[in-house]
Amino acid sequence: MPNDRTEVSRLSTVLLWLFVINLGVALGAGLYESRIVVPDWIDTAASSPAWNPDAAREDNTGLRFWVAVTTVPLTLLTLANLFAGWRAPTELRRWWLGTATTALVERALTLGYFIPTMVRLIQVENSPDAVSSATQWAQLNNLRHFLVLAAWLAAIKTFSLLYTRRGRKGRG
Repeated sequence: MPNDRTEVSRLSTVLLWLFVINLGVALGAGLYESRIVVPDWIDTAASSPAWNPDAAREDNTGLRFWVAVTTVPLTLLTLANLFAGWRAPTELRRWWLGTATTALVERALTLGYFIPTMVRLIQVENSPDAVSSATQWAQLNNLRHFLVLAAWLAAIKTFSLLYTRRGRKGRG
């Protein structure tokens, strides 16, 4: 247990490790999906843009991948790292809470907008409204990528500060 917020517990360190790893996987997978998979769902290259719900349903990335990688694990890791960051020593607290808060904003957007919108989209056929909604979803997804990138970089910075701090203590 941390003594008066001067040390970071082993559990908190493991939570930070897992957070860094999970954010990195989420970023890479999200960029891959946007670049490789989503173009099969939304054809904007054609003279008349189209939404392909069959392709989205067939890929089913939400249940086949995202629920196991981010919906449950990243959400739980975000909450756990908020707690760990709150208990962290002063020089780590700002970065740790910053990364967890950024991830929390991303999680709120994902759970409040991205998942419900995709659930609705896979239930409708191609129409101008569906194309508009899917295109907006894909464009806003860039904001989500930015938030995950920012959270990941801040988590790496927190990680770096944690181990720099431990190195100083070990030499002292």
